[in-house]
Amino acid sequence: MVQANGLRFRVMADGPADAGLVVMLHGFPEGAESWSKQVDAIARAGALGVAPDMRGYGLTDAPPRVEDYAMSELVEDVAGIVKAFGRDEAHIAGHDWGAMVAWYFAIVHPEMTRSLTVLSVGHPAAMADAMKQEDQRARSRYIELFLLEGKAESVLAEEDHRRLRSMLGGGIPPAVVEHFVRSLSRPGRLTAGLNYYRANLSRDHAWTSLRRDARVKGPVTLLWGDQDPALGRFQADETARYVSGEYRLEVLDGAGHWLQFERPDEVSRSMVEALSK
Repeated sequence: MVQANGLRFRVMADGPADAGLVVMLHGFPEGAESWSKQVDAIARAGALGVAPDMRGYGLTDAPPRVEDYAMSELVEDVAGIVKAFGRDEAHIAGHDWGAMVAWYFAIVHPEMTRSLTVLSVGHPAAMADAMKQEDQRARSRYIELFLLEGKAESVLAEEDHRRLRSMLGGGIPPAVVEHFVRSLSRPGRLTAGLNYYRANLSRDHAWTSLRRDARVKGPVTLLWGDQDPALGRFQADETARYVSGEYRLEVLDGAGHWLQFERPDEVSRSMVEALSK
């Protein structure tokens, strides 16, 4: 456990204590274990890999208010974790909501960002651009349910969390799915995960209400699976417009949303390559 931004965070960590730091941020509805293979790969490459349970998840503290999950708080969580390991900078990686937090961390704290590796989710401005397209609006309609306090929890918990299990299907081992579902079935924890949406997205204009005015300095790598059901090609392609400096888009043919599980070797390779940036 480490203390950061006034909360206790459970972290998975491996690698030399005095080596370069890589912080890996998971999304919904997951946990630190999403990065198990990448933590191992980073450690074998000689760096210190750290994957926290994000606020509200796993064994990390779960503050009760919706506003406790505002992007500004999530960004400072990451800054606090970096500092908790005695560093003033780190390589940052993120997937799903963790990717969005990673983008904003790089925007707010460029001095602390050695490199950025994001999975599935493009730059916030690219996401806002994509929401003008019917394809991305259709892919994002599930968010309308997630914004409904109480209703979303009820629907997702029905039939022993059948819909949560379905979301996590496709590449994630059943034992890991069961761990994530059990964790989110604890009192208040599913609400905490849904609060990422409720604190940061508009009911009328999902994604477009988030800050979108800042370019991110490279080096940045975006990995996107061309079979991702939630995130389309447009937002991936548009991201190049919002990155200055070194940038690479890696399209993983045949891959869906859960890239750390579906394509662990490609994800690990890109993250190890970033260590030299």
